[in-house]
Amino acid sequence: MSAEPLRIGLLGHGTVGAAFATLLDERAPEIERFNGRTPKVTGVLTRSRGSFEEVLANADLVVELMGGLEPAREYLLAAMRAGKDIVSANKQLLSQHGEELFELARECGVLLRFEAAVAGAVPVVRLLEESLAATPIERIHGIVNGTTNFILTEMARGLSYAQALSEAQQKGFAEADPSDDVSGRDAAAKMAILARLAFGSPVHLDDVPYEGIEHLQSDDLEYAREFGLGLKLIGTAERREGGLSVRVHPAFLYAGHPLSSISGPFNAVTVESETITEITMSGPGAGGRQTASAVLGDVVSVMTGGARPPAPPLPLPLIGDVESAFYLHMDVVDRPSVLAAVTAVLGERGVSIKSILQRGLGESARLVMVTHPVLESSLRDAIERVGEFEFVRSTPRTIRVIEEEFV
Repeated sequence: MSAEPLRIGLLGHGTVGAAFATLLDERAPEIERFNGRTPKVTGVLTRSRGSFEEVLANADLVVELMGGLEPAREYLLAAMRAGKDIVSANKQLLSQHGEELFELARECGVLLRFEAAVAGAVPVVRLLEESLAATPIERIHGIVNGTTNFILTEMARGLSYAQALSEAQQKGFAEADPSDDVSGRDAAAKMAILARLAFGSPVHLDDVPYEGIEHLQSDDLEYAREFGLGLKLIGTAERREGGLSVRVHPAFLYAGHPLSSISGPFNAVTVESETITEITMSGPGAGGRQTASAVLGDVVSVMTGGARPPAPPLPLPLIGDVESAFYLHMDVVDRPSVLAAVTAVLGERGVSIKSILQRGLGESARLVMVTHPVLESSLRDAIERVGEFEFVRSTPRTIRVIEEEFV
């Protein structure tokens, strides 16, 4: 006699919700074969369909794929108080109300899984919660937004930002309103979640400074190529001087970095520790079926008694001013002593030049350089001073450079 099915209450039936329901039907016989139980959707809630109370009453597990903060938060809290295990792909909810959800999950003794909230099909959450649970992590950084990675890949091939965004929208990698993706906010929410898992510190979305890709120029990618650099939107969470630095910004990478070859709508995350050196995982970061696959993995994990919610937090001070190498782009009037004046100001503020290019003549000259690592505050001061020179034709542009290579 077969065991009772695992009854799933599904909140949301959009792109990911519909893909999850289809994938669940396809994989249910195989899941039953090795797990002994069949997962089955017993209720669906949408804006125009179903009742939350009825869905909850007929479920053992609640899968939340509706997105947004409310009523998703209210529903998950009610479900946990009712003793239901939870699977969610809601990065905004977890990055802004994660501690409340984690604490209630511990109090109620229920499971809370959220692999799909962070990096699509890349199983970084499970790696941190289970395989590396006892490993002291030093840094996590990665490409955690497939939309921006696709856009930057196309810009590297010669498209403008507007052209690359339009193509991403046509292929379904970008929403009609791509603001959360291209501004870096989506990646910041994911890094807040990863920082909490890796370091046990309660990081909120509002704690994560982020920059997007809207301001990037195609010629920056062309000049950087001469330095052997490629551009990615990078999220970083790392230990710094007894504290924690979490941030999202565009960054140039040298070819030997494990993230430099990740192209198109793919995500990749690198985890670094003294005991393991580094582990890099990559996979699809955009797409309904890919996200649904991560959600289904969480369902199976719940069925097999996967990891409990993260332990109570141990707050670390957040560090804002960190060292980085930088790419600098300056439009200048070409005349004697311009380069000397610029490098003098940079040197006074501790900014050392690693590489430099000069292009053009007359009113259209450009100075493009890469610095050695320097505190961001020192670099900002230097750029502000350089911008005051009358021969500088526009505000200097800066993009961070990650120097590490693993070859």
